[in-house]
Amino acid sequence: MTPAIKCLILLAVVALLFVTEMIPLAMTAVLAAIACSALGLVPENQIFLGLADSTVVLFGGMFVVGAAMFYTGLAQKVGGAVVKLFGTNENSLMFGLMIIAAVMSAFLSNTGTTACLIPVVMGICAQAKLSASRQLMPLAFAAGLGGTCTLIGTPPNILANVALKAAGMPELQFGFFEYAYIGIPITVAGIVYMMFLGKYILPEAKTDEVADVEQEIDATNTTPKKQMICGIIMVGVIGSMATSVVPLELAAVVGAVLCVLTGCITEKQAYNSIDWITIFLFAGMIPVATAMNTSGAGKLIAEFTVSLMGGNPSPYLVTAVLFGLAVVLTQFMSNTASKALLCPVGIALSTQMGASPKAVLMAILIASSCAFASPVGTPPNTLVLGPGKYKFMDYVKCGGGLVAVSMIVAIIVIPIVWPFFPTAA
Repeated sequence: MTPAIKCLILLAVVALLFVTEMIPLAMTAVLAAIACSALGLVPENQIFLGLADSTVVLFGGMFVVGAAMFYTGLAQKVGGAVVKLFGTNENSLMFGLMIIAAVMSAFLSNTGTTACLIPVVMGICAQAKLSASRQLMPLAFAAGLGGTCTLIGTPPNILANVALKAAGMPELQFGFFEYAYIGIPITVAGIVYMMFLGKYILPEAKTDEVADVEQEIDATNTTPKKQMICGIIMVGVIGSMATSVVPLELAAVVGAVLCVLTGCITEKQAYNSIDWITIFLFAGMIPVATAMNTSGAGKLIAEFTVSLMGGNPSPYLVTAVLFGLAVVLTQFMSNTASKALLCPVGIALSTQMGASPKAVLMAILIASSCAFASPVGTPPNTLVLGPGKYKFMDYVKCGGGLVAVSMIVAIIVIPIVWPFFPTAA
């Protein structure tokens, strides 16, 4: 049995366990990592290498910084300001938070944006007596949508330019704001979907954890000085992430250390604030994503899908199929890996048809950012898993509809903005 087939079987088993939750999600991810080694898909010394991944480190640091905002009372104060602006109505809050997250994510890391806003959302929900599970998933989705609006909204966006340059087509590279032509319509459509349909699918989990934290905050020093210090640290972390002065994970860890050293949070509180389910879930799936790439499983899926289209497929069909393929892959692979895998395929197919590759590439880029139907497809989804007390199927139910909406908008808008045959137009 080839490594690619082994990987595909493993992926099917993991997907089944995720959907049924026969065992906890984090345990499934850890067992999947071990299985990757047992099947010879990754070396033994890389089974738990995901725990040292930069994104996992970023998660840990931002959990501590976010908790410090709670324990100093800063999150509640910021939440109060947002409540004054948007009110305490669940719908108006959802709308306001999604707008804020989308705008921030267009220019900042969508992971960093989500991590920074989680404590604010939790504070708002505690103050307004709302369920955090009704707001955190829309927050993560908005961060993902906003990342499609610019070249730097999500780092893998630039992979299309790399692929075009490698194919000898540097003149076709995408501009910084060119993504906005499709990113903004999809973001608007996504917000409309959540406001009028998605919100009815969201679960309503109890927020006992928020109440527990609030009780502990009453016994904690929440002086204006501590709040100011915590605010300065948070601004410094966000500024460092925005300007790329230092790597995201380094900014988060330094911020976490400063929160402890300045007394904004105790060492014990810092350790307890880390959501280990999120850490192990994300870290455990990294070897699986790596195996899909190195074993050739991802490529096998791509080649099989392309072969089903026949010898002379319509460019619209190619775009739709590649969009669907990228969406499926990105629910379990990193969007970086799915884009890196499919961009060369898209260029080759468009060249074979004599069409401009920009439409096909943009479909792949957008689809690879639509990892809304899984908690492991994109870091923002994973970050809100614990605080929102979500189950795997919550993402499938609510995020699946958002994926469908994004696909419809993409197939309509992309050919208009980037014609398949521009010279013949």
